[in-house]
Amino acid sequence: MFPLRDSIPSARPPVVSVLIIVACVVAFFYELLLGRHLERFLFAYAFVPVRFFYPEAFDASFAFNLFTLVFSMFLHGGWLHLIGNMWFLWVFGDNVEDALGHGRFFLFYLVCGAVAALTQGLVEPGSRVPMIGASGAIAGVLGAYLLWFPWSRIKSLVFLGFFVTMTELPAPVFLILWFIIQFFSGTLSLAAAGGAGGGVAWFAHIGGFLAGATLAWWLRRRGHVRPAPRYFAFWE
Repeated sequence: MFPLRDSIPSARPPVVSVLIIVACVVAFFYELLLGRHLERFLFAYAFVPVRFFYPEAFDASFAFNLFTLVFSMFLHGGWLHLIGNMWFLWVFGDNVEDALGHGRFFLFYLVCGAVAALTQGLVEPGSRVPMIGASGAIAGVLGAYLLWFPWSRIKSLVFLGFFVTMTELPAPVFLILWFIIQFFSGTLSLAAAGGAGGGVAWFAHIGGFLAGATLAWWLRRRGHVRPAPRYFAFWE
């Protein structure tokens, strides 16, 4: 499934979402300029689980590991990786940003991304493979969207083998199916690879989504979410 648009317009321009997209695009073009030095750059500045969980072996300070945790969210491994992540942020991020406000949304995004990376790191604490991408943070946005906008509908492309169709799905159906795919893909990846190696960080998606949903519930309870008609009836 691939989302094309949702049915709920945002009341305010998604300034932070746009800035994140711009930052990720600029960072990706910088990666392209590095050429054969890219692998060294990623190992030096992206989030590497073994360096985070065993910092003494790499003489890595907590501040540096924290920097790589955040910096990794703006790096991507290819055009499809970048475009897919940025499109999901564009479709779902504006409403979550509208509900939270610009400043809180940025902090929410960073926290979800950090929890996502740490979740994947806990699954593979000895991995030397750099983890990059915004998908964990965006998964947090999806988790918040599920709780705050359950009446939204998502126009989506659905891939059925060689056939592609377009349909409109209720947001809970789209997002819960998305989460189920991440969960089973992560479980199968562990069984197939013994928890080692690179590829898609499925557990980062799972951790980010659960972090986003949990934070969304807490922020709403604390009154930090801009209310809107019907948006919250799903869980109140």
